[in-house]
Amino acid sequence: MARLRNSTAPLPPEAPGRRPQPWRPGPLAGDYAPSAAMVILFLVPYLGLSSALQPLTPIIAVQLHMSRQTIGLASGLANAGYAVGTVLAVQLAQLLPQRRLLLGYASALVLGSVLAAAATGAGMFIAGHVLQGLFTSMLLIAAAPPLFLGFPAAKLRWTAVILNICIFGAVAAGPLVGGAQASFHAWRPLFWIVAAIAAAGLLMSLLTFQDAPPADPSAPRDGLAIGLAAAGSVAAFWGAAELLTHRFLDPVAVIPLLVGLVLIATLWVYQYRARRPLLTVRNLASTIPVSGIIVAVCAAAASTSAIALTATVLAARYPPLHLGLLYVPELIAAVVTGVAFGAVFDKRLIHYFALTGLVFLAAGVLVLRSAIPPSEMLTLIGSGLTGVGIGASVTPALFLAGFSLRSASIQRVFAILELLRAVAAFMIVPILVHFATTLTGLPTPAMSTALWICFGLSAGGAVAGILLYLLGRVRPPAPALARWMGGQQPAWDSPALLAALRTGKVRPALAEAAAAAIASVDSGGRVAASLAARPRRHPVPTHAARTGPVLFAYDGSDLAAHAIAEAGQQLPDRRDAVVLTVWRTFGVGFVPEPGTRFDAACADDVRQAAEHTAAHGAALATSAGFAAQPLAVEGTPAWKAVVDAADDHQASLIVIGSHGHGRLGGRIADSVAANVASRSPRPVLVVHAGRRPDGHGPG
Repeated sequence: MARLRNSTAPLPPEAPGRRPQPWRPGPLAGDYAPSAAMVILFLVPYLGLSSALQPLTPIIAVQLHMSRQTIGLASGLANAGYAVGTVLAVQLAQLLPQRRLLLGYASALVLGSVLAAAATGAGMFIAGHVLQGLFTSMLLIAAAPPLFLGFPAAKLRWTAVILNICIFGAVAAGPLVGGAQASFHAWRPLFWIVAAIAAAGLLMSLLTFQDAPPADPSAPRDGLAIGLAAAGSVAAFWGAAELLTHRFLDPVAVIPLLVGLVLIATLWVYQYRARRPLLTVRNLASTIPVSGIIVAVCAAAASTSAIALTATVLAARYPPLHLGLLYVPELIAAVVTGVAFGAVFDKRLIHYFALTGLVFLAAGVLVLRSAIPPSEMLTLIGSGLTGVGIGASVTPALFLAGFSLRSASIQRVFAILELLRAVAAFMIVPILVHFATTLTGLPTPAMSTALWICFGLSAGGAVAGILLYLLGRVRPPAPALARWMGGQQPAWDSPALLAALRTGKVRPALAEAAAAAIASVDSGGRVAASLAARPRRHPVPTHAARTGPVLFAYDGSDLAAHAIAEAGQQLPDRRDAVVLTVWRTFGVGFVPEPGTRFDAACADDVRQAAEHTAAHGAALATSAGFAAQPLAVEGTPAWKAVVDAADDHQASLIVIGSHGHGRLGGRIADSVAANVASRSPRPVLVVHAGRRPDGHGPG
């Protein structure tokens, strides 16, 4: 392996104006396991904490001199922050560099967690807890979609399983965690653990950092949508929280509750009618996504309410740890069901899986309602059935909606569904608990009625989903993942709502899907074709031939251009060369050409931008004396794509730039170059960052 140190070769001439340079990548950038771990560390703390607070509330109230109503408002505002954060994150992702935003969100989550854990009064605790809710949802929107689309389709199944277990496993673990902490008559240790997990997530975001451009800088700034989401969420959750100490018809409770719901409904109408909406409400208005939304909302509302209602009754009979242990079957069932979801993720069974979840959920609610208060055995059985129901319904329903749109819309789909799920899961609970504990003065008969409502939600969601499929003439298809990953086509075609009742001939959904698949050969289908057409890997002989081309790893940065210029001085003229630009969805992985506009969530858009960058690199290589051809390849991690491309083209030499510093920042920047040099059997020329004659560095 050859290395050049501190060269002073000047850079090739550039277009007027300095090209924006990416931030240095982390040493684990492009690795799936660390990226998945980052998402887990971001989502688990707040979601688990939100369901662990019930047994800790009296302890927090005493130590921080807070009333029961004040703590209820803190939880309500935190949940409102979670709801509005989904919309705000989508807007910011359109206009600002996405991975830099993620670092900001992670830092704010750590700050909020520390404020809540170290709180000395109500204001500090509320501020910290609201920050936790707000930035957890923003991290979900910023971190989860890149995990879906930034890696090969083979990883998609595991990502779905991870997301399912993260969201609902954490919520199911909350009662046990909260009960265990309450048994020590303390609350701060749990909050400090949450802060430590958030800090670990921040560290992981630095280690996996790979700069990414805004999704669509030309997108309009929709302040009205954000304002409606914020005002509606805060008002609705504030009113619901007031039900802890006020009657339902008291103005302080019912007015903000109703105003908030009206504002959220106005948001949907506004986004449906908008020409360039922030949220893709109109695109979801077909049979399969509407069915998925109904299933997700009904399942979230019924499961969360049923567990909260029974826990409220049982809290007077059992100590917190004992009560938490009664809900362990829910946790186990949610994890097992999340893993089972991976088996049906890419099959037509995904449609039936979501329906089966609602059936199990309805059965669990009936078991919990069969005796009020339920016995230990009934609680164990009911919580287990509820865990199966929640794990098999909500996340599959999210994918029913997500697969019905092109993958480039995944952030917006997540925002819509998480906003609705937050409203269903966190706002309906205090309303049902209020009526169940105040209508008669005794919780037993009123609790039974409230659980019947939960049963009605789960059973009604199942019936509504079946009817919509029948009236939409849906023949449940398997998702076409390769087409969906291409970014321009949905995974299936969803028939219009109530298609069977509309006039005119309606083609069966299966025929429509087949026709669309044929029509999409030139878009998403070309991803699978390109993968199949890739050259097979060639072994490197002991004495590698020196007639193969030079392969330049070019990401559009000044440093990569400097490496091409330096190689032009060190190597003979007119050598064949391949200028490689590695790309990935969301993470992008290269510096786009000035003036390039593309959707970072759309694979076809990113590929075309990468081709332009590779073409610019080939032009630089030609100017440096090489006979160069551009090449853009999708791949992650980047070093592996470089090594594989060198094998495919039987390259005689790999040329790559490196900053060459010994500090931590330098080691992070050199991660791709170091991995290529250590893992490729071919000669590698590592060109370190030099300086121009005017004293300015190349990067």
